[in-house]
Amino acid sequence: MELTYWVFPVAALIPLIIGSIWYNPKVFGTAWLKSSGLTEEEAASGNMAVIFGLTFVLSIFLAFALYSVVVHQSGLASLFFTQEGFGVDGSETMVLYSQILEAVGDKHRTFGHGAFHGSFAALMVALPIIGILALFERRGFKYIAVHTGYWIISLALMGGLLCQLA
Repeated sequence: MELTYWVFPVAALIPLIIGSIWYNPKVFGTAWLKSSGLTEEEAASGNMAVIFGLTFVLSIFLAFALYSVVVHQSGLASLFFTQEGFGVDGSETMVLYSQILEAVGDKHRTFGHGAFHGSFAALMVALPIIGILALFERRGFKYIAVHTGYWIISLALMGGLLCQLA
């Protein structure tokens, strides 16, 4: 199972693209500003090159983490990695590893499967994190809903892309 590394930076563009649509004032941008307690001037006052650059870098990290969630075959390597003989051609460990990979093949390597697991990750990881932060920041339901919706869509698309192409 060879990784297609170019897919990770491409997947990292998805949160930027979805964010440019999702947080547009004609979509959920106005609701986000109100629920965040920000004015348009405050939201626009940051260094956008730094914000978008760091968002891209962090999204690459996110893509690598999400890969292990959406591509089940990636877990196989983690099971075998610490076994004696892993990485040694012809070793008993590598023969067994190769046989299992061959038997499993490309099962569940579709866009839909990855999108499902990306959405599930958003609900099970992003929602609780956003919800906890919102509770301590005294934000309301709208704040949680806007951000969670964004991450459901972003992680679904990232997961679909990674599962099918990585």
